[in-house]
Amino acid sequence: MGIYEFNSLSDHDKYDTVFTNGQFVDSVKDGRITYALYSLSYFWVEVMYDSPMNKILEIGSFVEGGSLDRYSNVPKSF
Repeated sequence: MGIYEFNSLSDHDKYDTVFTNGQFVDSVKDGRITYALYSLSYFWVEVMYDSPMNKILEIGSFVEGGSLDRYSNVPKSF
């Protein structure tokens, strides 16, 4: 499955695809929000959770860019 096919799925089908076929990579907590990164084929999927409410807020896919920077350990400034 490619990123364009993934993006055309309903949210329910996106969650089902990520949680059954995706490979969990990392998670980052920012306040009450937890971002979970999954690898799926040749692209990344990020699931945003509201931890205290135990609720999924958003799902997004990307190939590269700023969203991936959130998971690096590189400081924002040197």
